[in-house]
Amino acid sequence: MRFDDVVLAGVGVTIPTEVWSSDEIERRLAPLYSRLRLPEGRLSLMSGIEQRRVWPAGEMPSGPSVISGRAAIEAAEMKGNQIGALIHASVCRDFLEPATASRVHHGLGLAQDCWVYDVSNACLGVLNGAVQIAGMIAAGMIEAGVVVGTENSRPLLEATIDSLNADESLTRKSVKPAFASLTIGSGSCAWLVCRRDLRPDATPISYAIAEANTAFHDLCRSNQDTAGADMRPLMDTDSETLMAEGIATGVSALERLVAESGWDRESLTRTVCHQVGTRHRAAMLSAMGLDPARDSITYPVLGNTGSVALPLSVAAAIERGELVAGDRAALLGIGSGINSVMIASQWGHTPVRGDWSGLLDEAPI
Repeated sequence: MRFDDVVLAGVGVTIPTEVWSSDEIERRLAPLYSRLRLPEGRLSLMSGIEQRRVWPAGEMPSGPSVISGRAAIEAAEMKGNQIGALIHASVCRDFLEPATASRVHHGLGLAQDCWVYDVSNACLGVLNGAVQIAGMIAAGMIEAGVVVGTENSRPLLEATIDSLNADESLTRKSVKPAFASLTIGSGSCAWLVCRRDLRPDATPISYAIAEANTAFHDLCRSNQDTAGADMRPLMDTDSETLMAEGIATGVSALERLVAESGWDRESLTRTVCHQVGTRHRAAMLSAMGLDPARDSITYPVLGNTGSVALPLSVAAAIERGELVAGDRAALLGIGSGINSVMIASQWGHTPVRGDWSGLLDEAPI
Protein backbone atom coordinates (compact mmCIF):
# COMPACT_ATOMS: atom_id res chain seq x y z
CA MET A 1 0.00 0.00 0.00
CA ARG A 2 1.30 3.44 -0.91
CA PHE A 3 0.43 6.70 0.85
CA ASP A 4 1.17 9.98 -0.92
CA ASP A 5 0.11 12.58 1.63
CA VAL A 6 0.55 11.09 5.12
CA VAL A 7 3.38 11.88 7.57
CA LEU A 8 4.63 10.88 11.00
CA ALA A 9 4.70 14.34 12.60
CA GLY A 10 5.51 13.67 16.25
CA VAL A 11 6.44 10.96 18.75
CA GLY A 12 5.74 10.89 22.49
CA VAL A 13 7.66 8.70 24.94
CA THR A 14 7.21 7.73 28.58
CA ILE A 15 9.60 5.32 30.32
CA PRO A 16 9.15 3.88 33.85
CA THR A 17 11.78 4.77 36.42
CA GLU A 18 11.88 1.39 38.21
CA VAL A 19 14.57 -0.93 36.83
CA TRP A 20 14.57 -4.73 37.08
CA SER A 21 17.90 -6.19 35.98
CA SER A 22 18.16 -9.73 34.65
CA ASP A 23 20.38 -10.51 37.65
CA GLU A 24 17.64 -9.29 40.00
CA ILE A 25 15.05 -11.50 38.31
CA GLU A 26 17.36 -14.49 38.72
CA ARG A 27 17.74 -13.67 42.41
CA ARG A 28 13.96 -13.71 42.70
CA LEU A 29 14.01 -17.11 40.99
CA ALA A 30 16.45 -18.56 43.53
CA PRO A 31 14.14 -21.47 44.52
CA LEU A 32 13.79 -22.55 40.87
CA TYR A 33 17.47 -22.06 40.07
CA SER A 34 18.46 -24.07 43.13
CA ARG A 35 16.11 -26.97 42.33
CA LEU A 36 17.18 -27.23 38.69
CA ARG A 37 20.82 -26.24 39.29
CA LEU A 38 20.57 -23.53 36.66
CA PRO A 39 23.69 -21.39 36.14
CA GLU A 40 23.37 -17.75 37.14
CA GLY A 41 23.60 -15.22 34.35
CA ARG A 42 21.82 -17.36 31.76
CA LEU A 43 18.95 -14.87 31.35
CA SER A 44 21.11 -11.99 30.15
CA LEU A 45 23.51 -14.33 28.33
CA MET A 46 20.75 -15.97 26.29
CA SER A 47 18.75 -12.82 25.55
CA GLY A 48 21.24 -9.94 25.59
CA ILE A 49 18.79 -8.13 27.88
CA GLU A 50 20.52 -6.59 30.87
CA GLN A 51 17.49 -4.80 32.29
CA ARG A 52 13.87 -3.86 31.72
CA ARG A 53 11.62 -1.21 33.25
CA VAL A 54 8.37 -1.70 35.20
CA TRP A 55 5.56 0.68 36.14
CA PRO A 56 4.59 1.13 39.79
CA ALA A 57 2.26 -1.53 41.18
CA GLY A 58 -1.33 -0.72 40.29
CA GLU A 59 -0.50 1.56 37.34
CA MET A 60 -2.98 1.16 34.50
CA PRO A 61 -1.97 1.62 30.84
CA SER A 62 -4.19 4.66 30.29
CA GLY A 63 -2.14 6.84 32.66
CA PRO A 64 1.19 6.71 30.78
CA SER A 65 -0.73 6.63 27.48
CA VAL A 66 -2.24 10.05 28.24
CA ILE A 67 1.24 11.41 28.98
CA SER A 68 2.73 9.93 25.80
CA GLY A 69 -0.23 11.03 23.68
CA ARG A 70 0.04 14.59 24.94
CA ALA A 71 3.79 14.57 24.27
CA ALA A 72 3.24 13.41 20.65
CA ILE A 73 0.66 16.15 20.06
CA GLU A 74 3.02 18.77 21.49
CA ALA A 75 5.98 17.43 19.51
CA ALA A 76 3.97 17.83 16.30
CA GLU A 77 2.75 21.29 17.41
CA MET A 78 -0.84 20.27 16.78
CA LYS A 79 -4.03 21.19 18.63
CA GLY A 80 -6.35 18.70 20.22
CA ASN A 81 -9.28 19.71 18.03
CA GLN A 82 -7.28 18.64 14.96
CA ILE A 83 -7.12 15.02 16.15
CA GLY A 84 -9.80 12.98 14.40
CA ALA A 85 -8.85 9.51 15.69
CA LEU A 86 -7.43 8.15 18.95
CA ILE A 87 -6.40 4.48 18.84
CA HIS A 88 -5.08 2.63 21.89
CA ALA A 89 -3.06 -0.24 20.50
CA SER A 90 -1.10 -2.10 23.16
CA VAL A 91 -1.54 -5.66 24.39
CA CYS A 92 -2.17 -4.25 27.86
CA ARG A 93 -5.37 -2.33 28.56
CA ASP A 94 -7.23 -1.07 31.58
CA PHE A 95 -10.29 -3.34 31.27
CA LEU A 96 -11.96 -5.71 28.85
CA GLU A 97 -14.63 -3.03 28.57
CA PRO A 98 -14.78 -0.11 27.84
CA ALA A 99 -12.01 0.60 25.37
CA THR A 100 -8.90 1.97 27.08
CA ALA A 101 -8.89 4.55 24.29
CA SER A 102 -11.99 6.09 25.90
CA ARG A 103 -10.11 6.96 29.06
CA VAL A 104 -7.11 8.24 27.09
CA HIS A 105 -9.38 10.35 24.86
CA HIS A 106 -10.94 11.91 27.95
CA GLY A 107 -7.55 12.51 29.54
CA LEU A 108 -6.30 14.28 26.43
CA GLY A 109 -9.44 16.38 26.12
CA LEU A 110 -9.97 15.57 22.45
CA ALA A 111 -13.03 16.50 20.40
CA GLN A 112 -16.35 14.64 20.54
CA ASP A 113 -16.29 13.81 16.82
CA CYS A 114 -13.05 11.83 17.25
CA TRP A 115 -12.94 8.13 16.33
CA VAL A 116 -12.05 6.35 19.60
CA TYR A 117 -11.27 2.63 19.86
CA ASP A 118 -8.74 -0.05 20.80
CA VAL A 119 -6.66 -2.19 18.44
CA SER A 120 -4.85 -5.31 19.62
CA ASN A 121 -2.41 -7.35 17.56
CA ALA A 122 0.33 -8.56 19.89
CA CYS A 123 3.58 -6.71 19.14
CA LEU A 124 2.16 -5.00 16.04
CA GLY A 125 -0.66 -2.95 17.55
CA VAL A 126 0.93 0.51 17.24
CA LEU A 127 2.07 -0.14 13.66
CA ASN A 128 -1.42 -1.40 12.77
CA GLY A 129 -2.92 1.69 14.33
CA ALA A 130 -0.57 4.00 12.43
CA VAL A 131 -1.51 2.36 9.12
CA GLN A 132 -5.21 2.57 10.00
CA ILE A 133 -4.90 6.30 10.70
CA ALA A 134 -2.95 6.74 7.45
CA GLY A 135 -5.82 5.04 5.61
CA MET A 136 -8.39 7.28 7.30
CA ILE A 137 -6.41 10.35 6.27
CA ALA A 138 -6.03 9.10 2.70
CA ALA A 139 -9.79 8.49 2.57
CA GLY A 140 -10.49 12.07 3.67
CA MET A 141 -12.12 11.01 6.95
CA ILE A 142 -9.71 12.88 9.24
CA GLU A 143 -6.69 15.16 9.01
CA ALA A 144 -4.72 13.78 11.95
CA GLY A 145 -4.78 10.95 14.48
CA VAL A 146 -2.86 9.55 17.45
CA VAL A 147 -2.02 5.91 18.04
CA VAL A 148 -0.65 5.13 21.48
CA GLY A 149 0.22 2.09 23.54
CA THR A 150 1.47 1.34 27.03
CA GLU A 151 2.80 -2.10 27.92
CA ASN A 152 2.89 -3.14 31.57
CA SER A 153 5.21 -6.08 32.20
CA ARG A 154 5.10 -6.06 35.99
CA PRO A 155 2.05 -8.37 36.41
CA LEU A 156 3.45 -10.87 33.89
CA LEU A 157 6.91 -10.87 35.47
CA GLU A 158 5.53 -11.26 38.99
CA ALA A 159 3.08 -14.01 38.01
CA THR A 160 5.76 -15.89 36.06
CA ILE A 161 8.29 -15.73 38.90
CA ASP A 162 5.70 -16.89 41.45
CA SER A 163 4.53 -19.74 39.19
CA LEU A 164 8.05 -20.96 38.41
CA ASN A 165 9.11 -20.95 42.05
CA ALA A 166 5.96 -22.77 43.17
CA ASP A 167 5.89 -25.51 40.51
CA GLU A 168 8.21 -28.26 41.77
CA SER A 169 7.39 -30.49 38.78
CA LEU A 170 9.33 -28.30 36.36
CA THR A 171 12.40 -29.64 34.60
CA ARG A 172 15.09 -27.86 32.61
CA LYS A 173 13.15 -28.77 29.48
CA SER A 174 9.63 -27.92 30.65
CA VAL A 175 10.67 -24.52 32.01
CA LYS A 176 11.73 -23.27 28.58
CA PRO A 177 8.28 -22.03 27.40
CA ALA A 178 8.27 -19.54 30.31
CA PHE A 179 11.64 -18.00 29.43
CA ALA A 180 10.27 -15.46 26.96
CA SER A 181 8.00 -13.99 29.65
CA LEU A 182 11.06 -12.99 31.67
CA THR A 183 12.34 -10.79 28.83
CA ILE A 184 9.26 -8.54 28.74
CA GLY A 185 9.60 -4.87 29.69
CA SER A 186 7.36 -1.84 30.16
CA GLY A 187 7.12 1.40 28.21
CA SER A 188 4.78 3.81 26.48
CA CYS A 189 4.89 5.44 23.05
CA ALA A 190 2.55 7.52 20.88
CA TRP A 191 2.73 8.48 17.22
CA LEU A 192 0.91 11.45 15.72
CA VAL A 193 0.11 10.87 12.04
CA CYS A 194 -1.33 13.66 9.92
CA ARG A 195 -1.84 15.06 6.42
CA ARG A 196 1.39 16.11 4.77
CA ASP A 197 0.23 19.70 4.16
CA LEU A 198 -0.07 20.22 7.93
CA ARG A 199 3.59 19.33 8.49
CA PRO A 200 5.33 19.37 5.08
CA ASP A 201 8.79 18.61 6.51
CA ALA A 202 7.70 15.60 8.59
CA THR A 203 8.50 11.97 7.77
CA PRO A 204 6.24 10.52 5.06
CA ILE A 205 4.67 7.14 5.70
CA SER A 206 5.18 6.11 2.11
CA TYR A 207 4.79 2.34 1.92
CA ALA A 208 3.15 -0.22 4.20
CA ILE A 209 2.60 -3.96 3.82
CA ALA A 210 1.03 -6.73 5.89
CA GLU A 211 1.93 -10.41 5.86
CA ALA A 212 -0.10 -13.13 7.61
CA ASN A 213 1.25 -16.58 8.46
CA THR A 214 -1.52 -17.61 10.84
CA ALA A 215 -0.95 -21.35 10.57
CA PHE A 216 1.37 -20.66 13.52
CA HIS A 217 -1.11 -18.69 15.64
CA ASP A 218 -0.68 -20.99 18.64
CA LEU A 219 3.07 -20.59 19.25
CA CYS A 220 2.77 -17.76 21.78
CA ARG A 221 -0.34 -17.46 23.95
CA SER A 222 -1.36 -15.77 27.18
CA ASN A 223 -4.42 -16.33 29.35
CA GLN A 224 -7.90 -16.35 27.88
CA ASP A 225 -9.77 -13.05 28.08
CA THR A 226 -11.85 -14.58 30.86
CA ALA A 227 -8.87 -13.71 33.08
CA GLY A 228 -10.31 -10.19 32.88
CA ALA A 229 -9.13 -7.67 35.42
CA ASP A 230 -7.12 -10.30 37.31
CA MET A 231 -4.17 -8.66 35.51
CA ARG A 232 -1.74 -11.45 36.41
CA PRO A 233 -1.31 -13.21 33.06
CA LEU A 234 0.89 -16.16 32.22
CA MET A 235 2.33 -16.89 28.80
CA ASP A 236 3.35 -20.09 27.06
CA THR A 237 5.82 -19.59 24.21
CA ASP A 238 7.44 -22.06 21.82
CA SER A 239 10.39 -19.70 21.35
CA GLU A 240 12.39 -21.85 18.93
CA THR A 241 9.58 -22.45 16.44
CA LEU A 242 8.26 -18.92 16.88
CA MET A 243 11.68 -17.51 16.03
CA ALA A 244 12.11 -19.73 12.96
CA GLU A 245 8.64 -19.12 11.55
CA GLY A 246 8.67 -15.44 12.53
CA ILE A 247 11.91 -14.91 10.64
CA ALA A 248 10.53 -16.76 7.61
CA THR A 249 7.47 -14.51 7.72
CA GLY A 250 9.68 -11.44 8.03
CA VAL A 251 11.84 -12.45 5.06
CA SER A 252 8.73 -12.86 2.91
CA ALA A 253 7.32 -9.55 4.12
CA LEU A 254 10.57 -7.70 3.40
CA GLU A 255 10.53 -9.03 -0.15
CA ARG A 256 7.12 -7.45 -0.59
CA LEU A 257 8.19 -4.18 1.04
CA VAL A 258 11.20 -3.94 -1.27
CA ALA A 259 9.00 -4.64 -4.28
CA GLU A 260 6.41 -2.09 -3.15
CA SER A 261 8.94 0.68 -2.53
CA GLY A 262 11.21 -0.06 -5.48
CA TRP A 263 14.20 0.12 -3.14
CA ASP A 264 16.76 -2.63 -2.66
CA ARG A 265 18.29 -3.84 0.58
CA GLU A 266 21.61 -2.15 -0.10
CA SER A 267 19.94 1.26 -0.35
CA LEU A 268 18.37 0.97 3.14
CA THR A 269 20.40 3.21 5.45
CA ARG A 270 18.52 2.44 8.68
CA THR A 271 16.37 -0.43 9.89
CA VAL A 272 14.41 -0.81 13.12
CA CYS A 273 12.99 -4.23 13.98
CA HIS A 274 10.80 -5.63 16.73
CA GLN A 275 12.96 -6.02 19.85
CA VAL A 276 13.29 -9.60 21.11
CA GLY A 277 16.92 -10.37 21.92
CA THR A 278 20.44 -10.88 20.60
CA ARG A 279 19.99 -14.32 19.06
CA HIS A 280 16.73 -13.44 17.36
CA ARG A 281 18.15 -10.19 15.97
CA ALA A 282 21.28 -11.83 14.55
CA ALA A 283 19.32 -14.64 12.88
CA MET A 284 16.70 -12.26 11.52
CA LEU A 285 19.09 -9.71 10.03
CA SER A 286 21.20 -12.48 8.51
CA ALA A 287 18.17 -14.11 6.89
CA MET A 288 17.00 -10.75 5.57
CA GLY A 289 20.44 -9.82 4.23
CA LEU A 290 20.58 -6.63 6.33
CA ASP A 291 23.60 -4.97 7.95
CA PRO A 292 23.49 -5.02 11.80
CA ALA A 293 25.54 -1.80 11.83
CA ARG A 294 22.56 -0.01 10.28
CA ASP A 295 20.01 -1.44 12.71
CA SER A 296 18.85 0.37 15.87
CA ILE A 297 18.05 -1.49 19.10
CA THR A 298 16.72 -0.89 22.61
CA TYR A 299 16.20 -4.45 23.92
CA PRO A 300 19.39 -4.53 26.06
CA VAL A 301 17.94 -1.84 28.37
CA LEU A 302 14.18 -2.06 27.77
CA GLY A 303 13.64 -5.74 27.00
CA ASN A 304 10.77 -6.75 24.73
CA THR A 305 8.15 -4.02 25.22
CA GLY A 306 5.56 -5.60 22.94
CA SER A 307 3.62 -3.23 20.71
CA VAL A 308 5.76 -0.25 21.68
CA ALA A 309 9.14 -1.97 21.21
CA LEU A 310 9.62 -0.90 17.60
CA PRO A 311 8.08 2.59 18.07
CA LEU A 312 10.27 3.25 21.12
CA SER A 313 13.33 2.05 19.19
CA VAL A 314 12.46 4.48 16.39
CA ALA A 315 12.26 7.28 18.96
CA ALA A 316 15.59 6.27 20.52
CA ALA A 317 17.23 6.13 17.09
CA ILE A 318 16.04 9.70 16.41
CA GLU A 319 17.26 10.92 19.79
CA ARG A 320 20.68 9.27 19.37
CA GLY A 321 21.12 10.70 15.86
CA GLU A 322 21.08 7.26 14.22
CA LEU A 323 17.94 8.04 12.21
CA VAL A 324 18.22 11.37 10.39
CA ALA A 325 16.58 13.27 7.56
CA GLY A 326 17.29 11.66 4.20
CA ASP A 327 17.70 8.13 5.54
CA ARG A 328 15.90 5.36 3.72
CA ALA A 329 14.34 3.63 6.69
CA ALA A 330 12.53 0.31 6.98
CA LEU A 331 10.47 -0.43 10.09
CA LEU A 332 10.21 -4.20 10.27
CA GLY A 333 7.47 -5.40 12.61
CA ILE A 334 6.88 -9.08 13.38
CA GLY A 335 4.45 -10.37 15.98
CA SER A 336 3.02 -13.61 17.27
CA GLY A 337 0.04 -14.80 15.35
CA ILE A 338 2.23 -14.88 13.15
CA ASN A 339 1.79 -11.49 11.48
CA SER A 340 4.09 -8.86 10.07
CA VAL A 341 3.59 -5.16 9.38
CA MET A 342 6.36 -3.19 7.69
CA ILE A 343 6.69 0.48 6.76
CA ALA A 344 9.24 2.13 4.45
CA SER A 345 9.98 5.83 4.43
CA GLN A 346 12.60 8.36 3.40
CA TRP A 347 13.03 10.03 6.75
CA GLY A 348 12.12 13.66 7.35
CA HIS A 349 11.78 15.78 10.48
CA THR A 350 9.91 13.95 13.23
CA PRO A 351 10.51 15.42 16.70
CA VAL A 352 10.40 13.28 19.82
CA ARG A 353 9.18 14.56 23.16
CA GLY A 354 8.96 12.79 26.50
CA ASP A 355 10.76 11.52 29.56
CA TRP A 356 13.39 8.84 28.94
CA SER A 357 14.11 8.64 32.70
CA GLY A 358 17.83 8.99 32.01
CA LEU A 359 17.83 5.86 29.85
CA LEU A 360 19.68 7.27 26.83
CA ASP A 361 22.28 9.05 28.98
CA GLU A 362 22.99 6.40 31.60
CA ALA A 363 22.42 3.05 29.92
CA PRO A 364 24.47 2.34 26.79
CA ILE A 365 22.74 0.41 24.03
